[in-house]
Parts: sequence; structure tokens; C-alpha cells
Amino acid sequence: MPLIAPRTRVVAYDRAGIGASDPMSPLTLDGQLEDLTAVLEACGDGPCVVVGHSWGGLLAQLAAIRQPEIVAGLVLVDPAEERFLSALPPDDLREGVATGEAAVEQHARGELASTVRSVFGDFATRLSDDPALQTRILDTYVSCYAKQTQAQMVLDEHLLVIDSLPRIQRIRQTTRLPDIPVVIFSATEDRPNGQRETWTGMHVELAASIPGAEHIVLAHTSHAVNQERPAEIADAVNRILETVQR
Repeated sequence: MPLIAPRTRVVAYDRAGIGASDPMSPLTLDGQLEDLTAVLEACGDGPCVVVGHSWGGLLAQLAAIRQPEIVAGLVLVDPAEERFLSALPPDDLREGVATGEAAVEQHARGELASTVRSVFGDFATRLSDDPALQTRILDTYVSCYAKQTQAQMVLDEHLLVIDSLPRIQRIRQTTRLPDIPVVIFSATEDRPNGQRETWTGMHVELAASIPGAEHIVLAHTSHAVNQERPAEIADAVNRILETVQR
């Protein structure tokens, strides 16, 4: 965010049920899209460049399809891909559901805070060399994520993703993204049995279907590209902003 803020206003938000945001019940695809477009309409002085990671990258595309007048460009960071997810073996597709179920159980046992500290420990180290600041960062993550609503959100959103895949595939068959600047980033690691190559190949196909879209593979990155290579993402956002503003 600090790498983009000198050029334009930068806004980040937690989806409903995540971090400091109130939960949504029931959690729905339409509700998530309505929240995203509401943020864009309320915070943007005109169309916005939308940056989405993983499932957020798919939501960003759906928002651009639904309301193209509020989206000036897209930066998609290892975005989820409905065809890839639909083709996964059932056990692989439900890994996230199992993670959510485990988080709910850990919260019930009072163990979720230690799990959050473990998951985000490397990230805190990457952000700062100061042990005191690392502790404050992890304390903040615990205050946001070691909650029952957060654990339930991990479960509910993965169930929502699975349930939404057929609908998203139908949307793709009948509509297309608007003619706007698009940059797509792909990671290179953390998927077994050739799945990463398949996923990246679908990113290549998506880029090929959008006039002028750019596809970038970031070597030696996991799905947490946004944490590992923020400078490249910020550069892509700034390049799109320059194009849009020009």
C-alpha cells in the first residue's frame, strides 16, 4: 500500500467475517460482490483499479463483469480459477473445508491464537527485524483472526466457493470481462502433481482472452504472492494507474 499511495488513494477492506469486519449470515456470492461494489462506489472518485488475491481475484473479475463502469483495471494475484477448482479431486477441493473445521475446533479448545501466531510468524519476520514490532504484528493478527467468527468464516467461505463454481462457470460462458487493463500474476510453488502448471496454464488462457492483458510468473513464490513479492504487485498497479490516468 505505501508503494501505491503516492499516486492515488489506496483502500483495503476485510470481507465480511474476516478480520475486523462483521460476519454475513448467510454468506453468499451475491453478498460478497455487493460488498465489494459498495466499497468501490463509496471510496472511489470514479472507476477504481481493483487488486484481488486468490478468491478475491475471482470476486474482482465478477465485479468488473457485473458493474464495468466502476472498474478501471484489474490486478489479479494468483487468482482462483473456477475450471481448475472444479477439476480438483474431491479430497483436494475440500482441503479448505477441513481447514475451516479444524479452526472451529481449535477455537473451541482455546488453541486458535497459537495457530495464528504460527501461521503468520514468518510474515511478521519478513515485515520487520525488530522483535518487539514482530510481537505487536502477531498480537494484531491474533486480535483479528483468533475469533470464533473468523474460524467459522474460513469454513463458510470454502463451502461457498465449492457451491458457487457451477454458477461462475455459467457466467463465464455468457459474459466477458470489459476492455480494461489487466495484469495477472501466477505463483510457481505449493501445489502437488502438476496442479500448479495446470493452474498457471489457465491464467495464460485468461490473459490471452483479454486484449492487451499481461501475464507475469513470479519465480520461487507460493500462493501467498501478496506477502512475498509486494513490490512487483505495486509496480503493476502503478503502471495501470498511469495508463488509466493518461
